[in-house]
Order: sequence, then C-alpha cells, then structure tokens
Amino acid sequence: MADKLKPEDIAAARSKLTGWTIENGEKELKRSFKFKDFSEAFGFVARVALLAEKAGHHPDWSNSYNKVEIVLSTHDAGGLTQKDVDLAQGISALV
Repeated sequence: MADKLKPEDIAAARSKLTGWTIENGEKELKRSFKFKDFSEAFGFVARVALLAEKAGHHPDWSNSYNKVEIVLSTHDAGGLTQKDVDLAQGISALV
C-alpha cells in the first residue's frame, strides 16, 4: 500500500499539477477536460486507460459527449499518494 501524502507534499504537488484541483479535504485530485467531439474525448479516455493500467492505478471518471472528468485518489490509503500525483502528471502530458 502506498503512503498517504503529508500536507507539505500535497502543497508541493499543487504547484506541479496545472489544471488539477485538490478537493474533498485534500483526499482527491480532480480535473475536467473538454474536447472537440465525442470521438476525441473517447480517444483520450482510451489513452488514459492504457496509462492507468501500466501504472496499476485506476481513476474514477465520467465521459459525457466531449467532456471527461477524472478524479484520482488512493482509496486504500484514504487519500492522496504519490501514485495520484504521478498519474495526474501522466494524464496532463496526454493533452
């Protein structure tokens, strides 16, 4: 199990995660993405799925037409871990 991030680690991560918000009492990373159309959004979801599977860390997400919302949290740690930060950075690099 990954260790939950300390408040100072969360503060440091905040500056690295452009476009992501830290929510739910600093237990979740959240970001919304908007694409040209459904096909572009779904292609993004597929690329994120491959990235997440390789990392062994899977997001909660929704896709509605051209919008994708992603929430990251390490459930067994009860909040944010380095896995969430790393995956968020990887997802951001896809757009």
